[in-house]
Parts: sequence; structure tokens; C-alpha cells
Amino acid sequence: MVEYIKKNRAFLIALIIIPIFYMLDYFGVINIPEDEPLEVILITLFWWWVIALPIHNYNYLKRKGATILKVIVLIVVFIVALGVDTLMDMPDNPVTFILLMGFWIGVVYLLIPTFINKYWKLIALIYIPLFIYFLYLRLFSGGLEAYLEIKKEFPFYVFFLPIPVLFFVWVYEQWKWFRNLKAEKSKTELSLLRTQINPHFFFNTLNNLYALTVKQSEKAPEVILKLSDMMRYTIYEGEKDMVKIKDEIEYLNNYIELHKIRYKKSVEITFNHDVDTSLTIAPLLYIILLENAFKHGIETLAENAFVHINLNEETDFIIFSIENNFDPNEISLSKGIGLQNLKRRLSLLYKNKHELKVDVSNNLYITTLKIAKHA
Repeated sequence: MVEYIKKNRAFLIALIIIPIFYMLDYFGVINIPEDEPLEVILITLFWWWVIALPIHNYNYLKRKGATILKVIVLIVVFIVALGVDTLMDMPDNPVTFILLMGFWIGVVYLLIPTFINKYWKLIALIYIPLFIYFLYLRLFSGGLEAYLEIKKEFPFYVFFLPIPVLFFVWVYEQWKWFRNLKAEKSKTELSLLRTQINPHFFFNTLNNLYALTVKQSEKAPEVILKLSDMMRYTIYEGEKDMVKIKDEIEYLNNYIELHKIRYKKSVEITFNHDVDTSLTIAPLLYIILLENAFKHGIETLAENAFVHINLNEETDFIIFSIENNFDPNEISLSKGIGLQNLKRRLSLLYKNKHELKVDVSNNLYITTLKIAKHA
């Protein structure tokens, strides 16, 4: 409670407005009507907020001193314009017109300074001729009566026509900014997903290498060499937007060979590919599906495990499919980070130009990934 009061002490300080009002009323400076309690309450609340808010936001106002000064200047300009118009009592007073124009330009600049700085030449090109023409009609068309006659027939709404034009230009700028923001967000997110993929994959592969080195296997140097090639591909090619399919095929073959070296049990692994190897695709998409087939398939079976991999193409799509068996009693209900990342990457890179399908029947997984050739 004490902290809350301390945080909002400005509103307590502003209550000083109440005794000030009664003091001013006592000395006859103001008159507080006794028969209008609602009016007194509303006016008091208004001035209470006027005093409290600047105190409460003192630090913000201190940081935004230049902006506050601009607002004060605009308020003064507006008050002066109203004063001049009232004192001179002249139809379409040019002085009032100039002051109000300056006021509204200032307001717009305060709200959207970047837009004004970018399009000030266009705005000047539109409004300076209109302003000059108005001054000509008002001051040099033969006096006030002649001007009023012209005004009856002249379509003065032309002075307001540029406003919707400039408004639509501003809307277009906001749309373009939002589109670029989304693209930048997607690019940043893709970069983050890639950094998550690499450690995830190599953690599993290094575990395989550790098992071989513990057993002092003669195959350990071969594993290290293949792992080195895969790391090089992941680090350098994985950062590219697109790679050739032939490089992805080689990468998958290296991964398969690593696992063939590791397993002593009966494992059937086939990889058939009939595809134009010059086609390009986003890197490191297939490896996640292949890794899952080994991790949740072969790893769960003591014998007769298999993984059948196919990569081919249709007229408009590249099709990658994996079929593997698994032990239903060993199936994991948790969703790995790899598959989550894959789905997110596909949605960012290919949007509606891909299809990821997983079929599970008995002890068989069939995963199919279709990606448009010219996405």
C-alpha cells in the first residue's frame, strides 16, 4: 500500500487544487456556484488531472522536453489565430488562414515527422500554389465583396482534395513498413531456428562418435572425417537461402553412413533418389526427418529395423518420403525441437507451397514432405 501511494503521490499532491479554489473564491477571484455541484466537481477533476499528470510523468516530460515545447508553441499559435480572427472579425482573414495553416502543418509534423520529411516537396508542390491562389483571390480580386461573389461560384473544396491523396500515400507507407517489418522478423526467426538446429543435430552425432571411441573402434577416424564434412556443410551451406539438391543428397548419405558404421544389429537402410540434382532447396530440411526415423525407429528395435528413403520429383513438386518401423512400446510422446523447428521453417520459407504429412499405422511410420519446385 505504501509503495502504491508513493508511486502515485502526484495525484495526492494535486489535491491542493481544492483549497486553492476555495481561497480564490474567498478573495473574489473566481466564483464557485453553490447550485451547480456537478459542474464544480467536473471542473475540479479536470484541473486535478491537469496538475497531477505533469507531476506524475515528470521524468517522461523531462526526456521529451523538445516535444512538449513544440506542443506549447502550437497551442499558442492556435490561441493567437482565434484571437486575431475574433478581434479583426473579417471573413476568411488571411492572417488567421496563415496561422491556422501553420498550426495544422505543425500538428501533422509532430505526429508523422518521417512522412513529412520524405514528402515535403510533394506537399509544398500541392499547397503553395493553392495558398498563393487563395491570397490572390482574397486580396487582389477587387475587394471583399468581389471575393465573396467569387467564393459562391468557385469550388473551394479543391483546397481539401490533396488531403485524402496524402492520406492514402501515408497508408501505403505504413503498409510497406509493416510488410518490411514482417519480412525482417521472418528473416531473424529463420536465423534463430538455424542456430537451434545445428547444436541439436551435432549433439546426437557426437554421442555416436563417443560410443565408438570408448570401444576404440577402428572406424572412429572415418566417423570423424564424415562428421567434419557434415559440420562444414552445416556451418557454411546451412547459412545459405538455397542449396543444390545434390549437396543435400551427399549430406544425407554421410549421415546414413555414420549410422551404418555404428550399428551392429540387423538394419536395412535404402536411399533411392531420382531427381534433377540441379534443383535448389532450402538447406537442412530433410536431415530432421531422417534423424527422427533413426532416433524413433531403429533405436527402438532390437532386430529387423529398416528405413526406406525416397527422393523424387513430380511436375511441380520435390517429394521426400521416409518409411520406417518402430517398437510401439518404446514410442515417445514428447515432441522434439527438431520437428517443431522444421514445421516453423517450412511455414516461413514455403508458406502454402509445401505439405508435410505423417501417417502412423501399427508399427510403421511414413513421413512425406512435398515442396514446390519454384516456391
